[in-house]
Amino acid sequence: MNSHLRPSYSLKPLIVASSLIFSVGLTTLSAQAAPDLPSGEHATKDVDITQPIKALDNLSSLKNEKKLDFSIPKFQHFTTSNGVPVIFFQTNQLPIVDVDLRFNAGSARDESIRKDGFGLASMVADLLTKGTKQLDETAFAEATEQLGIELGSAAYKDQFVINLRSLSESDKLDPALKLLSEVLNEPRYEAKVLERSKAQQILGLKQMMQNPSYLANITFNKTLYGSHPYAHSSYGTIDSIPNIEIKDLQRFHDTYLVAQNASLSLTGDLTLEQAKQAAETITRQLNQGKPAPKLPQPTPIKSRKWVHVDYDSDQTSVVIGQQGHSVSVDPTQLQRRSDFSIGNEILAGSGFNSRLMGKIRKEMGYTYGIYGSMTAMQVPGPYTINFSTRNEKADEAIKATLQTVEETLKQGVTADEFKLTQESLINSYPMGFSSNAGINGMLGALNFNKLPDSYLTNYIDRVENSSVKQVNAALQETLTPDKFIIVTVGKPDIAKNSELNKLK
Repeated sequence: MNSHLRPSYSLKPLIVASSLIFSVGLTTLSAQAAPDLPSGEHATKDVDITQPIKALDNLSSLKNEKKLDFSIPKFQHFTTSNGVPVIFFQTNQLPIVDVDLRFNAGSARDESIRKDGFGLASMVADLLTKGTKQLDETAFAEATEQLGIELGSAAYKDQFVINLRSLSESDKLDPALKLLSEVLNEPRYEAKVLERSKAQQILGLKQMMQNPSYLANITFNKTLYGSHPYAHSSYGTIDSIPNIEIKDLQRFHDTYLVAQNASLSLTGDLTLEQAKQAAETITRQLNQGKPAPKLPQPTPIKSRKWVHVDYDSDQTSVVIGQQGHSVSVDPTQLQRRSDFSIGNEILAGSGFNSRLMGKIRKEMGYTYGIYGSMTAMQVPGPYTINFSTRNEKADEAIKATLQTVEETLKQGVTADEFKLTQESLINSYPMGFSSNAGINGMLGALNFNKLPDSYLTNYIDRVENSSVKQVNAALQETLTPDKFIIVTVGKPDIAKNSELNKLK
């Protein structure tokens, strides 16, 4: 559960499940925050990407479907005796309980503990579930296996997340919660385990540095955020990992994994009283501590910038984007974010009906996939468009991408595009509530970001209340192509091409 250097789309199933609901027609609320890792493209050589997909005509022609009848489950709120806010959802369909404990303590806090400590939060997450004062690494693994539980932790840019899944029977749940409490309050942080984890992290980083998509993403973040804490990879660097010491892990833990910095969500086969007891077991021994200070605002980007990384490959990896949204609880902003997300789904969504997919893949045949996404964070997170293409087509693909974005902003989306996307988002929304883990991940993000329940309960209303005019206005207000950061990784250095330099 806490292995290092896996792609962001496979890290922590419980957290990824939460991303579904927060990215379907909504600005994604960060669990992993600004991505460092490639989005992953699974192409096969026998696919002719220049040919239309016939099934799309059938999917796009579905009309006059019956209006969705769906009601959001009722969530219950309470606060533990030491002040940790809790959201609880009771469901008795399966004898399972999911726990989502979050701290305002991601990798953006690394340098507050150690100046050269990039990767510190990630290392804390790795060692946190490798033993307690009572149990060494082997005994701890045996205990989790005997209980049949899933227990893992992960550090993202904005958040430090601990997940537990257990059977709800008291003879399984009670010792599982006790073990989680020991993890939080009596971590082992053993020197030999740290040295092994550091070696594994460095090896993983060396491997990732051979991945052009990873290079493109970390270069994009560095360029977009400069000296801001969001600029560095959550996994650290080959140079920073060796610097991390046991005392740094303990200081990070004591500073950030505290009650005043925590939020908790519970979903599963419990009564409200049982949920309250479980929450107390998890949190009552946490040090009070202090809330983490607000992160600084990143320096705004004032003009377009193109950065190229030379890499010997037949493909060029491309990331295009800008600073975007921060988390907001304002109802007007929530509506605006929903308007934008509808527009972005039309412009750069994952479906084959998006404009960028239609232009760059279906019409030009330059890539297997091109996607754009907004990640809302504590301070402005990134908006990114990602794709890979053949080196000789990279300049044309980038120009066509920018042209498509600019034309969309100038001409707007159409009524037909709007209606199709609006219906798709509404009808796909209930899928996020199809599992305990999915629901609990949503509640975890909701609680951590201090969002009202209406963020979820009024989602369909916000989509239904949107309009073509609102969507176009939101796109125009948000996207600024003249200030886009463009990162290319490949050969040759197309950024030096005189024609492309005119785009800057």
